[in-house]
Amino acid sequence: MEYVRVRDAEVPAIGLGTWQLTGEQCYETVSTALELGYRHVDTAQLYGNEREVGSAIADADVDREDVFLTTKVTPGNARYDDVIESTRASLDRLDTDYVDLLLLHWPAPLVSFRETARAMAELRDEGLVRHAGVSNFRRWRLKRAREKSPIPLVADQVRLHPHYTHRSLREYCADVDAMVTAYSPLAHGGLVDDDLLARIGERYGKTPAQVALRWVTQLENVAAVPKSTNREHLAGNLAALDFELTDAEMEQIDRPSLVRSAGLFLRNEMGL
Repeated sequence: MEYVRVRDAEVPAIGLGTWQLTGEQCYETVSTALELGYRHVDTAQLYGNEREVGSAIADADVDREDVFLTTKVTPGNARYDDVIESTRASLDRLDTDYVDLLLLHWPAPLVSFRETARAMAELRDEGLVRHAGVSNFRRWRLKRAREKSPIPLVADQVRLHPHYTHRSLREYCADVDAMVTAYSPLAHGGLVDDDLLARIGERYGKTPAQVALRWVTQLENVAAVPKSTNREHLAGNLAALDFELTDAEMEQIDRPSLVRSAGLFLRNEMGL
């Protein structure tokens, strides 16, 4: 397993996303992922599956301290008291004494991030949260949040894949020693027919999805949390780490993104 290292956090480069996974399917998927070697699991209060995620981790033949576990506070719980109360409730559902990373799931415009971050800092001081961060924050909003936070924000989780590159956010996070976590790194299956990824994959005996995941995880300070319920696909995602793209290939994958998603790229570059 490869790791992204920021500040004192060590995060497996590929984890399991659990959005839209609920009930027995969620439990079985997390159990299978852990059996295959995943050691990074991502959930959220909004997903409604923290109980199943926690049960799967507790039942697995894996020590809790070996699993990097992330959950997210819903924006409706962004006020100080609500962050404290809802995070404690998340810990109860997850059946764990702490989470490795606590994120604010989306910006909460009606609540100062200073208030949210103050609660996160208290939770960290109590040992209930090891690291804090945000999700779905553009570069400019992340910069402002960092200025308001009494503790380091080690991560920003955003949708990121070869057609949606978040280049300016990535560069900013690398400069300030923070991590970008890429959700939907396979564009919900939208990369399967990408000719460039297919051509590069042929050189290594890899699928377009594996090339896309390798591109994401070779970026500086970037981890990925793809979602799958299929055992073969889960194993295939981990196998994206057993080869390495050349610098030229990394640039090739980035460059067509400017054409395929020009409007999105321009907004990324402007930090909007």
